[in-house]
Amino acid sequence: MVGFMGAGKSTIGREVASRLGRPFLDVDDEVERAEGPIWEIFAKQGESAFRELEARFVRDACSRREPSVIAVGGGAIETRHLLDELDVFTIHLDVDVDVAWARVSGSRRPLAQDEAEFRERYARRQPLYEEVADGTARDADGVVLAAGGVTVSAMPPDLVPGPGQAELVADERVLELHQPPVDARTLKVPAGEEAKTVATAERLWRQLRLDRSGTLVAFGGGCTTDVAGFVAATYLRGIDWVAAPTTLVGQVDAAIGGKTAINLTEGKNLVGAFHWPVRTVIDPQLMKTLPDEQRHEGMAEVVKTGLLAGEPLWELPDDELVRRCAAFKTAVCLRDPHDRGPRQVLNLGHTFAHALEAAAEYETVSHGRAVALGLLAALRLSGHPTDLVEEILAPEPVRVDRDRAWQALERDKKSTGGELRLVLLGDDGGFTTSLPGSDVRRALDELIAD
Repeated sequence: MVGFMGAGKSTIGREVASRLGRPFLDVDDEVERAEGPIWEIFAKQGESAFRELEARFVRDACSRREPSVIAVGGGAIETRHLLDELDVFTIHLDVDVDVAWARVSGSRRPLAQDEAEFRERYARRQPLYEEVADGTARDADGVVLAAGGVTVSAMPPDLVPGPGQAELVADERVLELHQPPVDARTLKVPAGEEAKTVATAERLWRQLRLDRSGTLVAFGGGCTTDVAGFVAATYLRGIDWVAAPTTLVGQVDAAIGGKTAINLTEGKNLVGAFHWPVRTVIDPQLMKTLPDEQRHEGMAEVVKTGLLAGEPLWELPDDELVRRCAAFKTAVCLRDPHDRGPRQVLNLGHTFAHALEAAAEYETVSHGRAVALGLLAALRLSGHPTDLVEEILAPEPVRVDRDRAWQALERDKKSTGGELRLVLLGDDGGFTTSLPGSDVRRALDELIAD
């Protein structure tokens, strides 16, 4: 993280590191521990001597094998070639000059003693920050989103990075409501779970004309991004793809984190791959055409995220709701890109949900409705009240074959060695545990109408 004095690199850096489960290193602090107060170094040896020390500590911090969050002093940008030499992802933590001056004036910072000089230095450094940075942010959510390649904004004209050819996979219903985000050959897929079939994936593989330099763009809800991402992961052994989700469930959950998949009759998402999009662009304005029923469906993922985060995210206005949920999921996925530990908490309620969907053959039980019911079961098994889910999502039991649902649940991806693994909710968020099959079966049966 780079940025001007007073940008908040230390404070925000610690928060980001905590979210990602990584150590935090502040280069200024490292220098002071080894060499003494920075103002003394400036006074006795001059700025150039400090920059040499700073560069040495930056090299040392970036050479450590463990992924870290590193806050680099505001002036390190003036030796920006150092950052070019290192294998680092650089984020510019931006700040208004008036805010920065208010934060640092009156301190002992050597370069914050004269306001006119401070402002001149700020103006001189801004283009240097932009030149070296891979992304720009103003808060911890923004840093996490930038690190995950996620942008919450209006759809940009340059959606596809790089010069290669692009092709578009789009929900046929979405194309009736919105202009395609790229001018490219378009391959349509049906709305909903019908898109996530072996037949649809095979058709897309056969229709694609991209080479390995090409990019596949997914434009639609979570089912569209799931199948398009899976096709991108497997076509020519993997090509780049961009996610442009159009539904609430896609924008807060499905299009983030690189999980791609299609369904089998035996269960949901049983065939898939981890394949992170090179870019995910979330435009909340696209949801203006979303039917109320589908918005209600997406709220199940919002409630799930809020329960895990311990915050009432469902109460926020749309733009902020989407951004906060997207940032939470991005942080969890960056912490555990291949779902080997912490990321499994995102499956809260989903083991039951996927079983119900499979038992309904992905026709009569929608994903949002199934997740709402799954949250009920997970909260009951966790010993938590269910009134919040009942008030916001109002789930009703569904009519599916009980044995078929149980068979699908037993085959869930999170089960290992025949042992059922469920995500439950504790006082500090989600956790994964095993439970007796009889308890799980009883919780599942309560979700199914007689």
